[in-house]
Amino acid sequence: MNPALIVFDLDGTLVDSRRDIADSANAVLEECGRSPHSEEAIGEMVGDGAAMLIARAFEAAHSPMPPDALDRFLRIYNERLLRFTRPYDGISELLAALATRYAMAVLTNKPLSATHAILEGVHLASYFGERILGGDGPHPRKPDPSGLLAIADRASVSAAQTMMVGDSPVDLRTARAAGSRACVARYGFGFRTPMLEALGAHDVVISHPLELLNFL
Repeated sequence: MNPALIVFDLDGTLVDSRRDIADSANAVLEECGRSPHSEEAIGEMVGDGAAMLIARAFEAAHSPMPPDALDRFLRIYNERLLRFTRPYDGISELLAALATRYAMAVLTNKPLSATHAILEGVHLASYFGERILGGDGPHPRKPDPSGLLAIADRASVSAAQTMMVGDSPVDLRTARAAGSRACVARYGFGFRTPMLEALGAHDVVISHPLELLNFL
């Protein structure tokens, strides 16, 4: 059964934001006299919100996290949201193809203001309208299913008619908890091979955004 609503994660799914996130996190570490991590290492820390990202970065540096570390990160990152961040190849074409047939939304653990700024900056915001929910909204962050269920409710769609498209274990767990279908974007920087073992019969895996069209 085809979904009636397709909900996308942002970082690692719609946009490749890894370098801007890594540069910002490393800037905080360096301000505190700590050595930076590789871009790949920072990418593996993304998925549970900015606070958890910074906590993981300092833990990996074997250093206590300063009380203002999160505020520093948000300040630095908000100044460079779109320095290198771009949609993945094929995303614009995918959304254009889906727009005439499906309701679409974004569910991310990134703060809403930064989410809007990125989607506007890369010219994707118009595909989602008001169906954009950030990690600082009224619902707990993913993998809690509340945000996904709220989006589905607003669209008058059941959880079973909803597909969550994301690159990380957090997105897969969110879909599982909501009772929704999952699409794993293995091209994203949050993808982990063990995710494939947790896929259900109605879930799909894509290595390029446009491959999603083959399953709809």
